[in-house]
Amino acid sequence: MATGEKNRKEGAPTRSAARLAAVQALYQMEAGGQGVEATIREFQDFRLGGEIEGEKLHAADAAFFADILRGAVDTQDRLDPYLQRQLAAGWRLSRLDSTVRAILRAGLYELIRRPDVPYKVVINEYLDIARAFFDRDEPGFINAVLDAAAKEARSDEVKV
Repeated sequence: MATGEKNRKEGAPTRSAARLAAVQALYQMEAGGQGVEATIREFQDFRLGGEIEGEKLHAADAAFFADILRGAVDTQDRLDPYLQRQLAAGWRLSRLDSTVRAILRAGLYELIRRPDVPYKVVINEYLDIARAFFDRDEPGFINAVLDAAAKEARSDEVKV
């Protein structure tokens, strides 16, 4: 296998691991109140590609992880009103499960600020994460919100 081919095959899993770590970090930040830079350092030092209880974690693209985390936090004032508009009348964003909020914030950030990543990849990646955490209605809700956001943010890429 050529080196370039090997790197292409390893690139996607490292980005997938970075997305999962970003969702976990967003959840952790919301639950514990820790700041973004301290959370990035903690994950880069101890979690991205490290070990937990003797189990080796998947290597993650640390720069991609940090970009998603910083971006989701920096644009949260833009993301949350969008999310609020997607909810049924009378629902508040705070009623959503905090993991759902983390998944949506990370996914929306990528759709809005990472045009280098195809919208279908963004949606599929965050749906995979949602399915890892939920087996009921949440993945369908996340899919609907991200799909609507893609049509709005990437209208030139999404063929409606």
